[in-house]
Amino acid sequence: MPCKMLKDFLEDHHVRYNAIMHTPTYTAQEVAAAAHISGKHMAKTVIVKIGNTLAMVVVPANGHVNFATLKRLTGETDIDLAHESDFKNKFPECEVGAMPPFGNLYGMPVFVSTELTHDEIVFNGGSHSELIQMSYEDFNHLVKPKVIATH
Repeated sequence: MPCKMLKDFLEDHHVRYNAIMHTPTYTAQEVAAAAHISGKHMAKTVIVKIGNTLAMVVVPANGHVNFATLKRLTGETDIDLAHESDFKNKFPECEVGAMPPFGNLYGMPVFVSTELTHDEIVFNGGSHSELIQMSYEDFNHLVKPKVIATH
């Protein structure tokens, strides 16, 4: 079961999704392997600091944040990975590192890689043992992320 906030949000918006259980894993590539999903289709949520603001960057499990693109897109030069201590209390229902890419639920902007903007998106549902699979169209409609090139 996804974290309650996410589950309630998806159900309130009548969004169809699948919950995929897997053995507990901690890196996005391990999650993809455990769930038998290509690392290219598994989304990982990376928390970055843009100036003094926390943001989510959603990239494929096998991808990386393109800081040059983020700097160009936001006009901000002070962008870096956030430290766990910067955000661990922002996601009270989630295990650290397993937060879903729904920044709108946490007051954070979301940037998503063009590589994930296809039919479906799969991401952590708030724990290290469950994924959520849903249409990218629904994700885009609910989250309204800024789409960025990541390579």
